[in-house]
Amino acid sequence: MNAHALLRNIAVTAPPSMCLVAGKKRSAQDIYPQLFDAILEQRIVPTSRFTEESLAHSFGVSRSAIRRVLARLADQQVIILRPNLRAQVAAPDTHHMQQVLQARRLMEVTVVHLACAQAKPAQISQLRELIAQQDECTERRQYGSAIRLSGEFHLHLATIAGNRPLAHFLNSLVPLTSLFVARHDAQAYSDSAGQAQMAIVEALGSADATIAAARMTQHLEHLQHRLGQPDRG
Repeated sequence: MNAHALLRNIAVTAPPSMCLVAGKKRSAQDIYPQLFDAILEQRIVPTSRFTEESLAHSFGVSRSAIRRVLARLADQQVIILRPNLRAQVAAPDTHHMQQVLQARRLMEVTVVHLACAQAKPAQISQLRELIAQQDECTERRQYGSAIRLSGEFHLHLATIAGNRPLAHFLNSLVPLTSLFVARHDAQAYSDSAGQAQMAIVEALGSADATIAAARMTQHLEHLQHRLGQPDRG
């Protein structure tokens, strides 16, 4: 598939949940999940190189909006931006992801302890809604969207914890994990992640930090074990 055909495919196959009202001007915030999903679903692969102009044409938005999306994805280590070169999707290896998941385990145990002390009912409901959306995408076999929403669950939990440096650091690790999962364990992860996350939410709702931390550790250790296995792709 050539670059132009690939970019047309991105716009045509955007998930139904991402469809916008006709005539509404789309922003970088609107485009981000569509472009990230295209990467997670491997409609854009590591060998793909694309330009702001080609993406702006595909999505029907300004280059400035695309530039903001690419900058956000670069901050999250999902894509690589270099001066005078086209953007490229990152290709993290297994060793790097093992280190990322080790760091995440250390940080996210602290996150759930903080979240248990501060979570409000409305915030817990938002976590449940993210899991519901994730499960719906899995049922529709939209594994890229499901994996992105699973990552958003972890980032939202970090926001609830109320520690900005922790949330900022996780923002550079969680999307990168999603990228690796999508290439190596997409369906299996999507089928199991919601249940693991719901166990964390149940502990959060009971303000049981010990159980919440144990469930988070179990979830990430299981993921680390699976991603350390030989490539399934």
